[in-house]
Amino acid sequence: MKKRTWEPLGTLEAAVMKVVWTQAPVTAREVCDRMTGREERAYTTIMTTMDRLHRKGLLVREKDGLAWRYNSALSQPEFEKALADGLAADILQSHGEAALAAFVDAAAEVDESLLDRLSQLIAERRRGHK
Repeated sequence: MKKRTWEPLGTLEAAVMKVVWTQAPVTAREVCDRMTGREERAYTTIMTTMDRLHRKGLLVREKDGLAWRYNSALSQPEFEKALADGLAADILQSHGEAALAAFVDAAAEVDESLLDRLSQLIAERRRGHK
């Protein structure tokens, strides 16, 4: 079975998901009330965004009186891993070995110890662990 691929979140979607990941289960009103400053939006905008995230499969919901109460379908780490998996697959499919070399170089520039971790992950994969 093929893994589901996810698209990166827009700024407002990310702000909404941040609230859901830390406060769930929540209604659109509760999310709207928790958003302040630059993230603040009208209630109807938040409600529409949450409905869109539900249709994309990122939020699950159940009726709570007249409102919907939302939970995340994936934890934040699960979503980030799935997003990274999809992006990596796209890059590798388009650029093959050049992408691998660039990834190794980038890992070394960020933190040399990431190369050791990469070696560990490769060994685990070869042994059949995920």
